[in-house]
Amino acid sequence: IASVAAQEDLLLAAAYVYDAQYNRNIPFETSPQAVRLYYLYNHWTMQAATYFFIFVDLFLAVFEDPAVYPLPFLATSLVEVLCLLVFFSRLVHFAKVTPRNVFWKDTKNICIMIAILVTLIDLIIYGALKISNINSIRWSRFLRPIFLINFAESRQIRRVFRSIRNTLPEITYVFLLFMFSVLMFSLMALKLFGDRNLRTVEGSPYFTNYLEIVFDLYVLVTTANSPDVMMPAFDFSWWYSLFFITYVVINTYLFMSVFLAVVYNNYRKHLKNEIRKLAYMKRHKMIEAFNILKVKEGTEYVVQEAQWKELVKLVAPDISTSHRELLLRVSDEEQKGYVDKKSFVRLADLLNIQVIAMRIQTHPLEHWIPHVYNSAVSLFIRSMVQHKGFVWTYDVIILINAVFIALDEENPLISYAEWVFLSLYILEILLKVYTYEPRAFFAKTQFWNWFDTSIIIAALIATILNTSLKSASQYNSQQVLDIVFILRVLRLIRIVDSIQRFRVIMNTLINIVPTMLTFGGLALVVYYMFAIIGMELFQGKIQFFPRNSTAHHALECGNPALKDSLFARAKYCKNNFNDITSSFVVLMELTVVNQWHDILSAAKLYFIAFHIVVVIMIINILIAFILEAFFVEYSLEKSEVETAIERKIQELGVGIQEEELRDGKLIDNMETSENDLGGEEITKKKSKGLMFKIASKRYRTVDALLQRMFEAEILPEDDGPSVEEILNLSPADVYPKNPTFDSAA
Repeated sequence: IASVAAQEDLLLAAAYVYDAQYNRNIPFETSPQAVRLYYLYNHWTMQAATYFFIFVDLFLAVFEDPAVYPLPFLATSLVEVLCLLVFFSRLVHFAKVTPRNVFWKDTKNICIMIAILVTLIDLIIYGALKISNINSIRWSRFLRPIFLINFAESRQIRRVFRSIRNTLPEITYVFLLFMFSVLMFSLMALKLFGDRNLRTVEGSPYFTNYLEIVFDLYVLVTTANSPDVMMPAFDFSWWYSLFFITYVVINTYLFMSVFLAVVYNNYRKHLKNEIRKLAYMKRHKMIEAFNILKVKEGTEYVVQEAQWKELVKLVAPDISTSHRELLLRVSDEEQKGYVDKKSFVRLADLLNIQVIAMRIQTHPLEHWIPHVYNSAVSLFIRSMVQHKGFVWTYDVIILINAVFIALDEENPLISYAEWVFLSLYILEILLKVYTYEPRAFFAKTQFWNWFDTSIIIAALIATILNTSLKSASQYNSQQVLDIVFILRVLRLIRIVDSIQRFRVIMNTLINIVPTMLTFGGLALVVYYMFAIIGMELFQGKIQFFPRNSTAHHALECGNPALKDSLFARAKYCKNNFNDITSSFVVLMELTVVNQWHDILSAAKLYFIAFHIVVVIMIINILIAFILEAFFVEYSLEKSEVETAIERKIQELGVGIQEEELRDGKLIDNMETSENDLGGEEITKKKSKGLMFKIASKRYRTVDALLQRMFEAEILPEDDGPSVEEILNLSPADVYPKNPTFDSAA
């Protein structure tokens, strides 16, 4: 019985550590059955299945009327019912692991239940009307993104929505002031130009209708109709250009900059609060895990080494014995046989740091023909390849190649030069494989080596194929030529990684990618909702006809109301809401805002609402995030935990520097539970040729970096506020005083 109870305690403690490691804040029941259900709920297969059915549900719009690929209503409705059953099952599973009072107070769960119920009612009503041959609309389809937002897995998307919600009060005041400015300038424009009988290029009256003036000046803020909107007044008198210049300076540059400043300021403020909550919740969960496993050792409570090892096996079953021993050495530096509270709390951070285990390998040629490989000539070639000058030489070759790519392909000298460049690149790959151990050169972490080799091999194959087609049948395959041209241009990308300043920018862009996926999810939600509404409002209003069509109203895009409009004259008929893909294209065009005033001439209020939500709100939040990411990348140093691991690796004599890895002397050989490279005693690793290294800092997210900054400000003995206080923390609360984090975030 005692053994079973200990195992259940270990399972519960592992659940807390697992949540802390991945920053999950799901309250769950602590009974053994609930804990096991909680493990199942968080299993990657369950999460993947949930996302699969969410995207199937969203993708149904491609097959529903108005459809890209029409399917019978019965087929799409059965698939949607299946998706709803999966969502309901997931919700029931969640209800089984969380306390009842917490579940029913959570608005996310209520939203999901309402969305499921409303969708079922809509399906029944729409199906009944369709059987009766009565036209109707599927008014519940725009609610589908609710499932993407509100399931527990989508906490990052919800956080962005919270940022928007928190920013709204501040940005509303700026927007009202901005609109007041537009209305005032519109009134001035009406009085200045309304009675002067001016005409536009199309011959219509210029600035005589107040609402049209408001719209034209609103579009001018985006510069999409500049200078067209100014030209009639400018032609009349150059003095009137001062009116438009003043308007652009105030509204385009001043107010749009204020919008960004307000969004960025609020984003930083609420981001700091979110990070603070995450940090305190992580510490709280680690303390909960410690309290479950702690035993009295002298005057302090500790976790015994055996318990600690079993815990790590449960939380991270895939890491090797060697890796686990390294983490234990960091946690129990004095090898007392137990881990104290201060060190235990750092376990989640230790597990998040990727430690790569490597083995020293000799080159196969050194093993097969040692006399040749270690000869003076061979050593000279290898030292030449390892010299920085070798990299610089090939950077120059790439730049020269870029000039030749831009020249005329039909010139025989240019064609022969391409073979010269290809030969040089192949020679480079062969020299590097000769110099560096092949398994190290093509290790899974050596992205640029794989990239270079793949591009060169593909270019060689495509060039040979293209040359063969030319000589054999006087035929040029345009597809093959396109591939050759693209591969040639792609070679130029590798020069980016050889310049330090470029590398910093690339690192930041890579760090941004995970959160960019979050913004991608946000954009999908907003686009999908506007697309569904747009299809219901404007379906069939605009029709696309081939250029030489003689169909009735073909010149007006199938709508007489568009006769002689800019929309019809510009042949924008394919910009319509007749299916989901066309709707997304139109919304993307509006996001870019180029010529958007021509596209939206049919429904101005709808499109202006989209512009405000996406361009003014969401794009500014995205810019705020990118700004913060660059500030963090340029200012943040290593975390204390990483430094502790690196220090311990060096103390044990099993460390390796970044430069050594680049030289290719080691092979990336990450251990797993099935493939241990060593036994329990880490001190024996060096003799076995096993080395450790902290993985590259390139792949850290901005959120993780900011969280470490904040955690560095929390004193080790500070247990933090209670869970209720953590959840209710606001940006105005100062707990604790952390000037370093304040200044950075």
